[in-house]
Formats: sequence, structure tokens, C-alpha cells
Amino acid sequence: MSAAVDPAVRRARAWLSRTVEPGSIAVWRFVERVGPVAAAEAVRAGAAPAEVQALAGARAGEDSSAEDLSRADRCGARLVVPEDAEWPTVPLHCLDLAAAGVGAVAGRKPDRTVALVPPLALWVRGSRALGDLVDRSVALVGSRASTAYGEHVAAELAHGLGERGWTTVSGGAFGIDAAAHRGALAAGAPTVVVLACGVDRAYPSAHSTLFARVLDDGLLVSEWPPGCAALRHRFLVRNRLIAALSRGTVVVEAAARSGAQATANRARDLGKEVMAVPGPVTSAMSVGCHELLRNTERGAVLVTSAAEVVEQVGRLGEDLAGPAERPATPRDSLSDVARRVLDACPVRAGAPPERLAAVAGCEVVDVLRVLPALELADLVEWTGTGWRVTRGAR
Repeated sequence: MSAAVDPAVRRARAWLSRTVEPGSIAVWRFVERVGPVAAAEAVRAGAAPAEVQALAGARAGEDSSAEDLSRADRCGARLVVPEDAEWPTVPLHCLDLAAAGVGAVAGRKPDRTVALVPPLALWVRGSRALGDLVDRSVALVGSRASTAYGEHVAAELAHGLGERGWTTVSGGAFGIDAAAHRGALAAGAPTVVVLACGVDRAYPSAHSTLFARVLDDGLLVSEWPPGCAALRHRFLVRNRLIAALSRGTVVVEAAARSGAQATANRARDLGKEVMAVPGPVTSAMSVGCHELLRNTERGAVLVTSAAEVVEQVGRLGEDLAGPAERPATPRDSLSDVARRVLDACPVRAGAPPERLAAVAGCEVVDVLRVLPALELADLVEWTGTGWRVTRGAR
């Protein structure tokens, strides 16, 4: 927590984070225009713009900000605000641009669950600095009802990214999210869990041990104060934060309608890299990935390894993925004549050079010239009456 930040500013942002649900463009613009302290005072007094006041509702008369900050301190968390040095200014700048570009539409309010709005503050649990940890990060998201294939791929990608010095960002849910976090931890790399509840709560509760391991070198992050429950609409609001904090989003498995696809759409709208892992065409859990890949105008990039992911989000011309490994065989270095002679050799009874020349379509002298090299490569052998292919080369 930065000592240079005015305590009144931090207290005001703590109050706003509980009073007004995240994702409102009207609230963000109001706070940007008058400042967090003046905005909080206006909402308390009922003097804020009508739209902002309506979003605060009955919470405007409550104040548990001191209790929230104390509760965070007790669980090892802190409130990170835009005025702090560790605030992820660069990653979240895309949300500033997106929110600034939204114009007012008569009679319509932006859908808060999909609006691209910067957070007013972030509750962070863990010892690492948030800005440093997400500077080189990739979001790995996917279905909760994942398959063994999807979980294996997610863990392998996160492990490979961790070995390359990249942080994995995900939502801590069952399925692909959990596999990604575990893959990063297995590589001894940090991972960030973006929650839709307070950072003092493990949701799902079965992941309390996993989250405890994350805190060894990673972070739990949320827009909601300690004690807040994981309500359904909060997961939709949370998706934009996963997309914004990372340099790119990889969808490992996703059904036709899924939160992972929604996160990919938010990433694409923010100008971030969107990638997808292909799956079996018969799998309902890969339909969403295939839809992203088939989109010819705003489609995702197909990736199958951590190296390919880093190539998309890394430094131009430096973080390049090598060509796919192909098994080498002795045949690869053969000349055209040698290949034809090898193909002409029978597999059982040996054939004399004259017969090989006739089948291969070359001179006998050419056959005699390449046979020693083929024999040294253990591709042909002499039977006493002629040449044939060795058992290992068949």
C-alpha cells in the first residue's frame, strides 16, 4: 500500500467499491470528473447525478469502509487504487480508452455486465505487486465442465508459460481455470485468480487449498470488498477484468454459450490478442473454440503450445515459436537417385545391381555408387545373390 496516497482517497474508493456495483460507465465518469472523495460525499448526500444515485440505492446510507479495510488487513489483503504505484496502469489503459469512447444512447443504458469500464479500485490479497505480476501475463479460460483433454492442455500451456516467465491469469473456477492455475504452480510460476467475490472467501469452497497455494507467489484479485458473495451477475462483470489485465486470452475449451467466450469477446473488443485451442469436432466443449477460429473477420488465432501463445503476445521478432518437431529418418538426407534405388530394392530375395538400375530408371554405375551409402545407413543389405531392404527400413 502506497504511503503517498491520501487516506481519504483510499477510504472513499473503499466505500464506493461496496456502495456501487462495478461496471457502470456513469459512476466511473462521475468519479473521474469530481474525484473519489467528492463523488463519495455527493452520493452520501443524495446529490450525485440521478443515474449514479440510482445505482447506489439503499447502500448510499451505509458506511462499512473502515470495517472492509480492517477485514482486508486481517486476511493479508489490501485495497489497490489508481493512485498507487502498483496499480496496473498500462494493462488497464485499454479500459480507459474503451469507456471514454462510449457515447450516450437515448433511452438506453449500457449493459453493466458487458460494459468495458475501468475498476474504481481492486482488492488484492498476496505479497506480490499487482502491476509487476500482470505486466507479462496471459489469460487461460475455459469451460467448468471440462474434459480430460482440455484440462491436460490448459495445465501444459500454463506450465510452459510459467517456464518462460509469464504469469497465468484466470478465474479460479472448476475445470479449465483450476487446471491452468495448477499448471502454473507446478512450474513454480505465479498465477493470478480474479474473483467474483471477496478475496477473503474461497469460491468455489473446494478450491480453498488451491487458493492458499496461489498466495505463496501469486495474487487473489477482486473488485468486491471482503465478505461479498459470488453472485451470478458478478461473474459476467468480472470477465472484462480477466481480459484487460492480460496481454492476450486463450480459450482452451468452451461450449456454444459460455463465460470463456464472453471473456474472449471482451479481450477482442479491447484490442487484445485472442487465441483458441482446437478440440475434437465431436466435443460439445470445443464448439465455442471452433466458432472463434471460424470467424473470418474477428477470429481467434489457433494455438497448440505455450511457445505459440508467447509468439502472439511477446516481443515482435523475438518471442518466436520454433517450427514443429518432426522425427528425422535416414531417408531425409538421401539424394533422388538413392531414394529411387532404395525403393527398387525388394524386401525378401536380393536383386542384382542391373535389376535395380532397370527398376529405378538409372544407370548401373549410379546404383553401384549409392549402394555403399545405403548399406552404411542400414537401409539395404547384401544377401549373397543381390541387394534387399533391411528389416529395420521396411
